[in-house]
Amino acid sequence: MHDDPRFDAFVAERADALLRYGYVLTGNPHDAADLTQEALVRLHRAWPRVERKQDPESYTRMIMSRLHISIWRKRRRESLAWDPPDLAYEDALPTGVERDLWEALRGLPRKQRAVLVLRYYEDLSDAEIAALLGVSQGTVRSHAFHGLSKLRAAVQTDSASSWSTR
Repeated sequence: MHDDPRFDAFVAERADALLRYGYVLTGNPHDAADLTQEALVRLHRAWPRVERKQDPESYTRMIMSRLHISIWRKRRRESLAWDPPDLAYEDALPTGVERDLWEALRGLPRKQRAVLVLRYYEDLSDAEIAALLGVSQGTVRSHAFHGLSKLRAAVQTDSASSWSTR
């Protein structure tokens, strides 16, 4: 392993933003921390090459996106007998419409969720998202359109049902 003060500075400066990105991808603070840590370990291994040839933050986000998809696929194949609810982070979640929006976002297919997170949370362009996810810009726009449609429908349904129960 190598000790590079530039790597340490990058981690000190960008770790919180990467952790937030991990949380938006996973919807769970524990999984976000694991995802961020694994991505930084992989970045550290490739640091000299990444620093010379490309933007370290983009590379790390790409690692995180791909790791998240790999983990999601693996978990989908697993059959758990019982999964107790993790309520430790519930106090930190927003309330009302924001909570409904986060729940709806977590319910989206992973590709649509990734596109919306990268577009609206990380403020990346369609070209940047396409490069990061390894898809065309048209695919990015399609995922964004369908994801936004599902979010709108979910939030409108939740809003309508909450008004009817009052």
